[in-house]
Amino acid sequence: MPGLLSAMQGFCVIGIVIFVGYVAARMRIGGPSAQMVLNRFSFFVSSPCLMFAILSKEPIFDIFHPSIIVAFLSAMLIGVVFLVLNRMFFHMNAADATIGALNSLYLNSNNIGLPIATYILGNGALVAPILVMQQALFTPIGLTALDVFTKGKVSVKEIAKQPLHQPLLIGSLLGIVLSAVNAKTGWFIPNYLYDPINMIGESAVPMILMAFGMSLHGTKPLQQKGDRPAIFTVAILKNIVMPVIAFLLAYFMMGFRGPELYACVVLAALPTGQNVYNYAARYNVGLTFARDGILMSTLTSPVFIAVIAFLLS
Repeated sequence: MPGLLSAMQGFCVIGIVIFVGYVAARMRIGGPSAQMVLNRFSFFVSSPCLMFAILSKEPIFDIFHPSIIVAFLSAMLIGVVFLVLNRMFFHMNAADATIGALNSLYLNSNNIGLPIATYILGNGALVAPILVMQQALFTPIGLTALDVFTKGKVSVKEIAKQPLHQPLLIGSLLGIVLSAVNAKTGWFIPNYLYDPINMIGESAVPMILMAFGMSLHGTKPLQQKGDRPAIFTVAILKNIVMPVIAFLLAYFMMGFRGPELYACVVLAALPTGQNVYNYAARYNVGLTFARDGILMSTLTSPVFIAVIAFLLS
């Protein structure tokens, strides 16, 4: 049971830091803007530095591992399943259904994915292909759909600008470029430049987790009774069905075994990414649905990741 023990120890580390953030919020340490400051600093500074530091030293062929095929197909299938269920049972309008599909397929590769990849899977670079896939593919598709359904037209300029507003994607791409240059020429940036970037990046995970803990203080989920069936459906699709699909694809289609299979399934069980709430807020659609779906999948995700660790690790 070493894999399960390792997962539980990883969750213990993550849980303690989250709890510290929750206590800090209750005690009003840092004032009412503390969560926003931690979130913004980690989003715009620490996390991009972390992804750059990790990926620049990762072998280029390890970054784009074939497991990205599993992540892509399992996410797409889950999104389609939600849309079918919505048509059969929930009957949301097109914009809200788009938020529901994103809630079901979008992985929290930053706030939760980075800590889990670091402390449970032992390699933070594992989330990089997922991050690039989501920001380069799923985000433009989702925003295009929301543009059409809320405005009746597509703002190509705004959608094309999205990657420029994603510091994580920029940091990841720069790290990938440096990794490729290093593989081709053997050149790497001097340590006096790399070390401060790495030092700043190491602050990302604790800030992310404490900010998440702060966000739990005063939260009152599931106030909209009409959304509850769809919210529970999102949590089931995200935390149970998606890992099952990922396992089937990884095991039977890709032939993965051991750590590769384990990583594919654990990452598929990550909760919904908080980006979905940002998109809902931007278009003013499905706000409470997006928030409660993210919260529900986030609270239940550790249970299912523990089960996966027990069965596969």
